[in-house]
Amino acid sequence: QVQLIESGGGLVQAGGSLRLSCAASGRTFSNYAMGWFRQAPGKEREFVAGMGWNAASTIYADSVKGRFPISRDNAKNTVYLQMNSLKPEDTAVYYCAARWGTVTAPEASFYRYWGQGTQVTVSS
Repeated sequence: QVQLIESGGGLVQAGGSLRLSCAASGRTFSNYAMGWFRQAPGKEREFVAGMGWNAASTIYADSVKGRFPISRDNAKNTVYLQMNSLKPEDTAVYYCAARWGTVTAPEASFYRYWGQGTQVTVSS
């Protein structure tokens, strides 16, 4: 069982930055593929970024590629999403997700464990 707790959300102006963190419980965090998703009001949950057990397996949604680098610190059991050049359309609840395994994937059904989400609001 893995518990995920997101933090770092908030209100920011367009063009600004935020860094989301996702802290995971357990001693085998390095064996989990991690993903970030987001869900805006009235829209389906969508993939943002994912990282496998090492940085070699990293994928991004086209909408955030070059703006939202994902990283992980296995010693701290934490995965990060650095959000730069934020746009109002990035406003959503952001979720962290995990699945045992080495590679990541963009499908929400791939992931077994989910955090409670953190709100990100970007004002114009």
